Amino acid sequence: MNLIKSTSTFSFFVLISRILGYLRDVLIAIYLGSGPIADAFFVAFRIPNTFRRLFSEGTFNSAFVPSYMKELNSGKKRAKIFAGNIFNFLTLVILFFVLVVEIFMPWFVFLIAPGFTENSDKLDMTINLTRITFPFLLFVSLSSFFGAILNSHNKFAAASAAPIILNIFLIITLFFANYLKDDLVIFLSYAVTISGLVQLLFLIFYTRKIYFPDVSFKINYNSKLKFFFRKLIPSIFSSGVTQINILVGTIIASFQASAVSYLYYADRIYQINLAIAGIAIGTVLLPNLSKYVERKNEKKIKFIQNKSLELCLFLSIPATLALLISSEEITSALFGYGSFNQASVKNSAYALYFFSFGLPAFALIKVFSSYIFARQNTKTPFIFSIYSVVINISLSLYYFDDLGFIIIPIATTISSWVNALMLFIFITKKKYFEFENYFIFSIFKIFSNSIISALIFYQMINFFNDFLVYESQYKLVTIILLVIITFISYILLSIITKAFKISDITLRY
Repeated sequence: MNLIKSTSTFSFFVLISRILGYLRDVLIAIYLGSGPIADAFFVAFRIPNTFRRLFSEGTFNSAFVPSYMKELNSGKKRAKIFAGNIFNFLTLVILFFVLVVEIFMPWFVFLIAPGFTENSDKLDMTINLTRITFPFLLFVSLSSFFGAILNSHNKFAAASAAPIILNIFLIITLFFANYLKDDLVIFLSYAVTISGLVQLLFLIFYTRKIYFPDVSFKINYNSKLKFFFRKLIPSIFSSGVTQINILVGTIIASFQASAVSYLYYADRIYQINLAIAGIAIGTVLLPNLSKYVERKNEKKIKFIQNKSLELCLFLSIPATLALLISSEEITSALFGYGSFNQASVKNSAYALYFFSFGLPAFALIKVFSSYIFARQNTKTPFIFSIYSVVINISLSLYYFDDLGFIIIPIATTISSWVNALMLFIFITKKKYFEFENYFIFSIFKIFSNSIISALIFYQMINFFNDFLVYESQYKLVTIILLVIITFISYILLSIITKAFKISDITLRY
């Protein structure tokens, strides 16, 4: 495996998905804005979408891949039997969960958005929409299973491309917004669930030569299956702690009008960077790292972990600085149209600014957790995640009355840095990770190049300010061009200073 090539493949499809997701959100911003209808849809959409992120963005991988790789080393037949047991048990458990939640949906929505009880119309709409979208959970969870099998065999393209289907379905629906009018949110909700089914069929097709499901209610609940699910539950919590913190923020923000929408749009912007700098690297890293841990190849383990951390910082540091410099300009360029007015832009940009401080931490959590998951330890990251969520909830609740929704990104950022620091202390103390001799100098070059590139970006933002104001017709094109120029400058600086080497592209890990 080549880390950069595999990460690039994964990141390419994730980036396509995020771009289509952006187009989707622009259309939602135009037609729904940030009012009560938008809040209702975002809660109904966020619930299954949070589960999608929890399961598909590395979480299911972290529990499944090390166990599956161990079985695969003992033979393909044993690996298929193990996968079959997991698939059948997972199907039954999640199907039961979905049915129970559908029955008790009013109470479930109350838990997720308690602030909506003050507006009965908004609450009823949220309950109806969530009933429509919730089956997506079943399809996306099973999709994650097939994606994890593909990733275990170092096949990353199909699994990373699958989420594109959701955005295509939603965009097609939004193109008919003028005809659907008040029924738009209902059709959007149905599009979510239908896209989940199509995504599942898409991944089954690409996995069929490696594993094809043999649905059976006869499950051999043996010690291997017990061990896997003992790892999966803490894995969901620990690997998806950023998403859990955001979900917690949504619950608290539901008590302030339009706050759910502001946080949603801010989340959409920094998630693009997180997907590439953290999720992609963590997902690509895990299968090979698990293999080297199983073989006790310390030299390879040290090498691949240092390279993955270096790549994580190489991508996340400049992105963080860019978001801090131009959070309002970026938010306006991406979403400042139609019903999404200047006040909405300012509030979302304010949230994005504070989320940006946490971007490196969000990415580091994904990478550091992979170092631990590869050793089949999901308990430790789980414990650290509990601390993180407790800190997040405590800060959010304590300061919400004084600061309003803006405490949500601040608390999320602080709790995430605490989590990343705890993970780092643990992996160094356990000697799971050691710095290579070159690492400190390499990081110095990354920081230096990032600062220089950020200064270039800042000057261009000021120079082209007239093209970036809310009313400008050219703000989207302008911000894209400035980002591209800054990115090229950063890459050129990195090549000149050898913070990035062309030879790394062909290097085998």
